Amino acid sequence: MVKNLEETIKNMKDEIKQIVGNQPLYIAFSGGMDSTVVALLAKDALPNDQITLVNVCFGAYSYSKAIEAVLLLSKQLDLKLNFISSNHEQEVIMYHGPNCNQCTRKVKIGKVKEFSHKGVVASGANKSDSWGKTGIKFMDGIYAPLVDLDKGEIEQILEYYNFTIPKIGENSTREGCKFKHLLKMAVNPEYHSRAAVVANEVLLDILDYYEVRREIANVKIIGPLSENVALINIKPLPENKIVKEIIKILEKEKSIDKIDVVDGPLKLKILANPGIFNNEVSKYWVLNGRLAPEFAMPITAEWKKSSNKKLWTFSVYDYEKI
Repeated sequence: MVKNLEETIKNMKDEIKQIVGNQPLYIAFSGGMDSTVVALLAKDALPNDQITLVNVCFGAYSYSKAIEAVLLLSKQLDLKLNFISSNHEQEVIMYHGPNCNQCTRKVKIGKVKEFSHKGVVASGANKSDSWGKTGIKFMDGIYAPLVDLDKGEIEQILEYYNFTIPKIGENSTREGCKFKHLLKMAVNPEYHSRAAVVANEVLLDILDYYEVRREIANVKIIGPLSENVALINIKPLPENKIVKEIIKILEKEKSIDKIDVVDGPLKLKILANPGIFNNEVSKYWVLNGRLAPEFAMPITAEWKKSSNKKLWTFSVYDYEKI
């Protein structure tokens, strides 16, 4: 935790003033805690008309509540907001398997850089992500004012400003887009991608209708390319009648072939490209950094090396309840 919060905030604001100067500042704005804290610090350090929030909208892959949150937050912050569409670019990357890091760098940040023309682009990157682990404040033309902070410290700054962020409801700490719950190659958008889009939007709608409080709520889409298996993944698991209603509605969706509920520990069977398969650190990060934080129950993995050259990352092709 930050020992001297006011001094830390003052130093960060001074740094923003020094780095941005009289240039425009464009903030890659998702509406989450990290980018909102960057916006709060910038607003406290610079004139409002010098700052623009830029949201890269993933179309159907964005939660409807996330778009509503971005609009509300920009109004509360009294800062300019621009939306940029990028769902096609996201599909190109995810064709080769789950790859949130590349999507962030090439699509979200890349699109903001294209939009910014001349000016400084700021990101909410911090110690909780791969960029933050490098400790580098500037990377590829992007400024990360939070790079030395962890989630707890960022939350302290949010509380200092007495600012509340609307929650989508998919995860209490790390919300994002629906595409990250497709744990295999998005070869056919009308089949593979659609399953993740529909299932996750439906899930949150039902849980919100019944006012179910949760830490984690998503539907993981796994299986071979010929079959979409939907794993209903909620922590804590709501009462049985709600789970049954979710299953009943998802059974009507043409892109979903099988439905199961994550109600105990799982062993995931994961195909990985040779670069990941032959690297123990990479396998550890995929399992414990990428997958485990978004599963409601403990998970282990059984790894298999993929011979599919189109798979650049990994694919969860099967599972066992243990």
